[in-house]
Amino acid sequence: MADYIRIRDLEVYANHGVFEEENRLGQKFLFSFELEVDMKRAGITDDLSDSVHYGEICRKVYDFTRAHTYHLLEKLAESVSRMLLMEFPEIRSLKTEIKKPWAPVGLPLNTVSVEITRNRHLVYLSIGSNIGDKRAYLDQAVTELDEHPMIFVKKVSDYFVTKPYGGVEQDDFLNGCVELETVLEPEELLHALHEIEGHAGRTREIHWGPRTLDLDILFYDDRIMDTENLTIPHKEIPLRDFVLTPLAEIAPDFVHPVLKKTIIQLRDKCRRKSEVW
Repeated sequence: MADYIRIRDLEVYANHGVFEEENRLGQKFLFSFELEVDMKRAGITDDLSDSVHYGEICRKVYDFTRAHTYHLLEKLAESVSRMLLMEFPEIRSLKTEIKKPWAPVGLPLNTVSVEITRNRHLVYLSIGSNIGDKRAYLDQAVTELDEHPMIFVKKVSDYFVTKPYGGVEQDDFLNGCVELETVLEPEELLHALHEIEGHAGRTREIHWGPRTLDLDILFYDDRIMDTENLTIPHKEIPLRDFVLTPLAEIAPDFVHPVLKKTIIQLRDKCRRKSEVW
C-alpha cells in the first residue's frame, strides 16, 4: 500500500518556450506533484526528518525552474523530475504535471500541460581491471560513479582476484560488483560508463583482452532488453564466477528476471569454476 504527498499548482514565473519572446519575457507555469513516500515512520514519530519536507521541494523546484531555460515542457518536466529524485532519496517515485496557462497557440484554451511519471532504477554493475594498479582503477571508477549527478552508489563488493576469461593469455583480473540507483535510462547509463572507462584509458582492440577498466551492466531493475548496443540482463552472468561471487556478497537474493533464480542459486550452480579469491 503506497503513501503519497501531493502538491498542487505551485506557481513559478520563468523563461521556457519555443518562441524567443517566451524565453525573453517569461510566463507563468503551474507545477503539481504526486510523491510516493513511505510515511509510516513519520506517522509514528511525528518527526519531519522521517518524511519529506514539501516546503523544501517547492523551493527546489522554484529555484531550478528559474535558473534554467528550455524550449519544451517535456524537457522541463524530465529535468525537474530527475532533480527531485536525486535530491530527495526518500521519494520512491513521482508524478509531475506542468501546466502552461498562457500557451501562445492563437486559439482560446484554458491550459496546456504535460504529465510524466518517473522513478529511480536499481542497477548492478560488474567492474574489473587487469592492467597496472588494478585496485586504483576500480576505486577511481567507484568514485566517478558516485560523483555523477544522476547516480547513487549504494554498495560495493570486496574485490576478488580471478583468472582471465575468454582464452586470451593475460594477467589475472581484479573484479567486483556495484549496486547503484540512477535516473538514467540504460543507454544513457552505458554512455556514462564508457566515459568513465575512457578516463582510465580503456581501449577495445582485443575481444576479452587485457583492459585497464571494464564496466558492465548486469541488471537494470528487472528489465529485459536486447539491442544492438546493450543486452540486459548480461547474457553471461550464469557462466561467470567472477561476477556471481562479488554479486552474491551485495545482492544474494536478487532474482534473475529471465532464469528466475537468485544470485546465490546461480553462483552455486555456475558451470564455470574459475579460481576466485
